[in-house]
Amino acid sequence: MERASLFFIQRSSPLEMNQKGSWTRMSSIKIAILGFGTVGQGVYKTIETHQKELESVLGKKVEVAAVLIKNKEKDRGIHPGVLVTDKFEEIIDLNQLDVVVEAIVGNEPAYTYLQRAIQRGCHVITANKEMFASYGTDLKELAAQHDVSIGFEATVAGGVPVIQTIQQLLNINRIKKIEGILNGTSNYILSEMRAKGESFSAALTAAQEKGYAEADPTNDVEGFDAFYKLMILSEIAFGGKPDWERVPREGITAITREQIEKAEKLGLRFKLIASIQLINGEIVGSVRPTLVSKSHPLYHIEGVENSVSIEADIVGRITLQGPGAGMLPTASAVIEDLIHAVLKTGVPGNSFRMQQQTPEDSQVKEKQNWLILNPDDLDHFPLSLSSSAELEGSCLIQADENTVHSLRQENRNASFFEVLGEFMLEERQLVKL
Repeated sequence: MERASLFFIQRSSPLEMNQKGSWTRMSSIKIAILGFGTVGQGVYKTIETHQKELESVLGKKVEVAAVLIKNKEKDRGIHPGVLVTDKFEEIIDLNQLDVVVEAIVGNEPAYTYLQRAIQRGCHVITANKEMFASYGTDLKELAAQHDVSIGFEATVAGGVPVIQTIQQLLNINRIKKIEGILNGTSNYILSEMRAKGESFSAALTAAQEKGYAEADPTNDVEGFDAFYKLMILSEIAFGGKPDWERVPREGITAITREQIEKAEKLGLRFKLIASIQLINGEIVGSVRPTLVSKSHPLYHIEGVENSVSIEADIVGRITLQGPGAGMLPTASAVIEDLIHAVLKTGVPGNSFRMQQQTPEDSQVKEKQNWLILNPDDLDHFPLSLSSSAELEGSCLIQADENTVHSLRQENRNASFFEVLGEFMLEERQLVKL
């Protein structure tokens, strides 16, 4: 009878041996997953397939207690013991709920759900970049008030641990600048256009067929996705965000095959670059198609890969690279946040750096190099362009953001692209404005 009884307890509740050498029931961590799309499914599957690893690290079994879905009638392959519901109230009222993982699209109801989870005392983890870019500051403050953690690694670059790197590995470094390829869809399209000579529309269709782009790709190709991620990075790197309306945001829809070919001849590649830095005490950011030279670490990032280059005062420049989206890479980021939350090794909810202005910041060059790919289309230019200032039908100018903005307004048919990395020209071939 004793053996039979012990066997029954082992099946119904995992056992662990305490310090006295006797068996006791192992406590478990109860998780709710809000949303069961690509990310939600990836988290669920990872918890199932890596249960032994989770128990080894956490000392507890991780159990998915509930899943919030839209259609309860659809079979999703979820174990019968898991509460599957379309009502958030049923989840927030569970007897035990330790962690809430949110993988919903859009600001609401995701923001409200996470507020209520935090108020209940749950750790929360989100993969929702639009919502967190808009309400992350409020959620961090609320989490701090309730002494819970908030994980958001999955909001920026999928499986690339850029958030943890900035928050935990660069505590003393003063970050000067962050540049990144934060949208795999756009990077794939630009890579295909260059490698195969395809048009934008053909490359976009290929991305949709492979599942890299949504049926409505606006967020990706118009730069919104990268913009939201950049705002999240700005706050953790500099302690604040620039005025959204003042951040230039351009997508890749206007990039032509001819422009890509011309840039390639010059040793440059088009990338959709998100950039943020501190200049003269002001946080300055941009999201736009940019020309990158071979000397820059983002030059070789191809396909759906994401990469973030961080420049700091002590370490110099470090570059992180990896899959920026997909079921398992994003689930990996969520699970790592889960471990930090349970072990209390994560950064406190309201933790972000308030970086002070330093003498080095005021010395940051406000002027950048810009390439005009079609100088013949210039209608108004403050200097006459002689043949000595042209380079294979292109012109390189050195100017600040405001000057280039004015030039663009006056020369609607001309194309201006910032150039990153070393791009050597003779002095007489550079027009300084």
